[in-house]
Amino acid sequence: MMDFDEALEQFDPALGLEVHVELNTATKMFCGCPAAFGGEPNTHVCPTCLGLPGSMPVVNGKAVESAIRIGLALNCSIAEWCRFARKNYFYPDMPKNFQTSQYDEPIAFDGYLDVDVEGETFRVEIERAHMEEDTGKSTHVGGTTGRIHGAEYSLVDYNRAGIPLIEIVTRPIVGAGVKAPLVARAYVQQLRDLILALGVSEARMDQGNLRADVNLSLAPKGSDRLGTRSETKNVNSFRSVERAVRYEISRHAAILAAGDAVVQETRHWHEDTGITTSGREKSDAEDYRYFPEPDLVPVAPSAQWVEELRGTLPENPTAKRARLQAEWGFSDLEMRDTVGAGALGLVEETITAGAAPQAARKWWLSELARRANEEGVELSDLAITPAQVARIQALVDEGKVNDKLARQVFDGVLAGEGEPDAVVEARGLAIVSDDGALSAAVDDAIAANPDVAEKIRGGKVAAAGALIGAVMKQMRGQADAGRVRELILEKLGAGEG
Repeated sequence: MMDFDEALEQFDPALGLEVHVELNTATKMFCGCPAAFGGEPNTHVCPTCLGLPGSMPVVNGKAVESAIRIGLALNCSIAEWCRFARKNYFYPDMPKNFQTSQYDEPIAFDGYLDVDVEGETFRVEIERAHMEEDTGKSTHVGGTTGRIHGAEYSLVDYNRAGIPLIEIVTRPIVGAGVKAPLVARAYVQQLRDLILALGVSEARMDQGNLRADVNLSLAPKGSDRLGTRSETKNVNSFRSVERAVRYEISRHAAILAAGDAVVQETRHWHEDTGITTSGREKSDAEDYRYFPEPDLVPVAPSAQWVEELRGTLPENPTAKRARLQAEWGFSDLEMRDTVGAGALGLVEETITAGAAPQAARKWWLSELARRANEEGVELSDLAITPAQVARIQALVDEGKVNDKLARQVFDGVLAGEGEPDAVVEARGLAIVSDDGALSAAVDDAIAANPDVAEKIRGGKVAAAGALIGAVMKQMRGQADAGRVRELILEKLGAGEG
């Protein structure tokens, strides 16, 4: 491995990203089986998705509609006529032993998505977005790696086989330099935001609804050519996309600097160790022996239908960010940090649920970002919803808890103890505003700190902070600090003067 910064002094990176999006249609791509996540193994299957002789596929019309909407949102041209093809490859978890996909005639092509990274905009060119079907799931039992090597036996679940997929393929992304890992992460983040806005997928990376293959190559600095690429398969978090790019840059650089050649291959990403390992040598298109699918008619969306679907598109993400920044009053730096943390949608939902913009941003980018970092997960994977964050802030606004107590409310919600109000009640976190209890605590503080009390009587009102601190400590941070101050000044005959 070569140091990342040293690698980029010698080499120029080129990125390519292939993002697979599982559509949220009710049924599979070519049959009527449910496309729901989970279920008992091999229960969402039929003769068609099991590849039994004599079964015939039929294209899912809703999947075609979703594919067109994705293509339009990515500024692609939509094909007037396109076909499916058979991609021949030994798939242990695809019972037909070929994948029905699109090859030289994708439904969407020649698009782009602009992504912002640290105040700089990168245009990611989209080569194609094509329709295909997902494979099943293999589980390798025994061994220590979870992979087939060393396993005692393997099990195959075909429930996922045939789920509608859209594969979005970029052209090589060059010129990003040291920002290449951040550009990759930002692209996948922004693409996921777009997919969610379109409503065509749950886009949950933890469930495999959205997963990225990261292609990376290096070439000597200033050579203006592409090197040999590696493809890291099925990376399933934004953080891992960034880490995989960084790792592969360092790995490629070390190989090239030693005078060796990079092998064109697929690689596995290991979340626990943050490294990639070799999978298999990467096949080229001719190795798959593509040919037109004889059992499916071509897809020919009319221009009128395409324009009708164009009218259903959500607001452009870049324009939306500019609008939200103006509405929320965020500075460029605040907005950039919010987007960079993957918190834009979470902050927006929290504001929609009633929180003030700065309060929503504060909780997600400080308290919750810290917790996500400690757990090694994305913000969106934390066991708390924007509505719950908004309610915790409402409790602060209502004077029922302060910021310090609110952090304990977060503890309870994240631990699965219930909604914020229930956590406050169960943990006894509510601020004490009762004058009787506060008055007794103030008397104790005055008695324990006579010198401070004398200063306050003498007009040094600022000294009241020490007594307020003593009261807060005695009452475990649950005293109404404003009311405590008022009682101290009343009892000691001091005014704000």
